[in-house]
Amino acid sequence: MKIHNEGKIIILLSAIVLSVICSQLTIYAPNWLNIPFTILSLIFFGLVLYFFRDPKVTVEQNESSVLSPADGKIVVIEKVLEDEYLNQECWQLSIFMSPLNVHVNRIPIVGTVRYVKYHKGHYYVAWHPKASHENERTTIAITNKNVSLMMRQIAGAVARRICCYVAEGDRVVQGEQMGFIKFGSRVDIFLPTTINLNIQVKLNQKVKAGITNLATLDIKS
Repeated sequence: MKIHNEGKIIILLSAIVLSVICSQLTIYAPNWLNIPFTILSLIFFGLVLYFFRDPKVTVEQNESSVLSPADGKIVVIEKVLEDEYLNQECWQLSIFMSPLNVHVNRIPIVGTVRYVKYHKGHYYVAWHPKASHENERTTIAITNKNVSLMMRQIAGAVARRICCYVAEGDRVVQGEQMGFIKFGSRVDIFLPTTINLNIQVKLNQKVKAGITNLATLDIKS
């Protein structure tokens, strides 16, 4: 299992802390406590490894598809007024990422990054309606000849670290890694209602980053 670079320091620190605690228990704690704590330590360490897994993803690139930027579950499909960058009515699709999901975020379309901005904020639970506008978040906008879309990486009640790997002016392709959110979070994607598109997902549907098609653009050849 490949481990994401974002997790290597945390995994190392976890291993060191657990090793120190176990060694101290061996010296000072009753013998009956050693086995249960060792089992719990191995479970905890296994969960940390599992969280930072970085599975290989085979991306089928298609200019008419808007691929999911995250693994998780669709929790919002609605029309909203997006007023940070696109400044128009948009379809908002929100993906909730539980701590058990892969937390690598991926680029949904080929294009050029036109806007990146980090916002400090609160840490409401990721599915809270205020999370999209008031939580700590990073906003990214990508444009190509067919569409301009915007995404938000949103920190949740547990997530306290958003990593974004793209900058304004970058040329990006579908499926490449654009960031990572640590320990439970949410990703919103905004698509203008002025373009012809067909939403391909439903509420509570599970999606995969770089694989699931969220929406199909009506591109005229």
